[in-house]
Amino acid sequence: MLEPARLSFTPDGTPWSDRYGDIYHSRQGGPEQARHVFLGGNDLPQRWLGRERFVILETGFGLGLNFLTTWAAWREDPQACQRLHFVTVEKHPFSRKDLARAQAAWPEFAPLAAELQAHWPLLVPGIHRLVLNQGRVILTLVFGDAHHCLRRLELAADAFYLDGFTPARNPEIWTPYVCKALARLAAPGATLATWSVSGSLRQALAANEFTLKKRPGFAGKRQMLTGHSHSQKPHRCPAPAPEQRRALVIGAGVAGTSAAAALASRGWQVQILERNPEPGQGASGNLAGVLRPLPSLDDNPLARLTRAGFLATRNYLHALEAAGLPIRWGTTGALHLSKDETHATTQARAVQKLKLPPELLQYLDRDAASKLLEWPVARGGWYFPLGGWVQPPSLCRANLLAYPERIQTRCNCPVADIRYQQGQWQALDAQGQVLALAPHLVMASGIDAPRFSPLAWLPQKAARGQVSLLPEQATPALKRLVCGQGYVTPLVDGLRVTGASYQLDDPEPEERLADHQDNLNKLDGLLPGFAAGLDPASLTGRVGFRPVSPDRLPMVGPVPDPSRRGRSRHIPALPGLWCIQGFGARGLVWSVLMADLLASRMEGEPLPLENDLVAALSPERFLLTPAPSTPHQPPHQPPHES
Repeated sequence: MLEPARLSFTPDGTPWSDRYGDIYHSRQGGPEQARHVFLGGNDLPQRWLGRERFVILETGFGLGLNFLTTWAAWREDPQACQRLHFVTVEKHPFSRKDLARAQAAWPEFAPLAAELQAHWPLLVPGIHRLVLNQGRVILTLVFGDAHHCLRRLELAADAFYLDGFTPARNPEIWTPYVCKALARLAAPGATLATWSVSGSLRQALAANEFTLKKRPGFAGKRQMLTGHSHSQKPHRCPAPAPEQRRALVIGAGVAGTSAAAALASRGWQVQILERNPEPGQGASGNLAGVLRPLPSLDDNPLARLTRAGFLATRNYLHALEAAGLPIRWGTTGALHLSKDETHATTQARAVQKLKLPPELLQYLDRDAASKLLEWPVARGGWYFPLGGWVQPPSLCRANLLAYPERIQTRCNCPVADIRYQQGQWQALDAQGQVLALAPHLVMASGIDAPRFSPLAWLPQKAARGQVSLLPEQATPALKRLVCGQGYVTPLVDGLRVTGASYQLDDPEPEERLADHQDNLNKLDGLLPGFAAGLDPASLTGRVGFRPVSPDRLPMVGPVPDPSRRGRSRHIPALPGLWCIQGFGARGLVWSVLMADLLASRMEGEPLPLENDLVAALSPERFLLTPAPSTPHQPPHQPPHES
């Protein structure tokens, strides 16, 4: 649960925190202080000159002044790094309204502040990635306590901004534990700067292999502190960017096209090989699918991942729309009805405990749910006002059109095998001829992935799912998406999508009357009588096969070498081989976030997820002994989504 900051001012107009009893920046000028202490103390902009990427980690985002000052300096520098990553931790973030009110005091940053405010996220715990300045400035906001959050980050920081309220007012952000966490995240030769010269801070930094130096402070403060890391320890954080940014992607569904777009946004050249006549077929070919998170009372990894994925997908869809790309989706709101009274009680308790913003999650009782839907229901449930539907093929097409100069797609091009030879991955046809090659290969082929020998060990199953299409005149009006034990969408192209059936290891590709009947039964459980009298034999639909992992979580990251499996905490990866697999029924919720994670790992960037979630998604989890167990959803209980 986050407790937002509340904006106050001192009599002279300086922003003030009632919680900590301290000012947010110097009375003598906030931007000037940021330039003197944080940019000057880290020898910026000199140190980012000509770099491909530069990473700054800040403790305490506050009003965003240090970020705006740094962003402005970067924009004004013709020799600045190609990509600026600014990662910042904030325990008590401001609302968008208060942020705009405070930032109005700095007219020199007005255009940048407006762009930041337009992208400002919901105040939800976790990591939020904001893509600014046409993709060249990446602001990673980490909402939560620094003591807890810093140990979950994976990055290599070139510079540290140690900011926050004075140690006497906010001691938890200046502890030896925080200094140790910063040392773990320091790239070789990383620098730091802070206005504090506290003896305990200097002692803690020195104990963690920082060489320190005092410099003249800003305005009335006599001294400030700078330093650099002299550690010789091997760096555990993301590897440097690869020399060759070329990749093959096998599969042009939501996983493959999202991965291709994420890599292309970072300057990679990508070739996609797709066996079907066009992108967005297979499991990504439905008319519409569900977009909403899945909360839990204990906020477990599945809940955190679906929440982060939901928010990332919505941000991305807005960006595609703003770019004029042909994405089809609708924020109709999504109501997840409880299956019984026990479940209803758990849903209500989760909303009360999590205290997420009402724009994200509410609980509606039976009467409120019936009123919202304009149809009587047996029980209430979770309401996601920002939820809705997305058309998967349109997402695939928009991904490919986002970077047409960097993404080449070859359809009707089935891949029979892959092999690694002389530093290149080769995709082969049925005759053993090379279709394409590149230093990196991303497997995004859905249920086909275990056909390829390097991934034959992948414990993935195919789940057959059949949806039914209901003509507009066959049912009453429905403005919201409804889900639970099944789902039904509002009208899309004159049809409602309802379903879905779920059968493991069932290869039947044709529609079945029994599954249409099963879908109608699920619909009647959600909305009693909604499709009364509808003959299942009159329905058409679609069958797809979804790749499902044993723990129902995706498999994203480097592909481990199965011959090196054992009891160690890490299994060496096969060179240049990656996968983005196992989305199951949640491809729309996960594709954008998983693609960002994959591309960040391939590029060596700060990761967009906490390291415990990265580990929970890593394909190597199934080769470790003993394998981790994350039974968020028992294998016999299908996720009724598309």
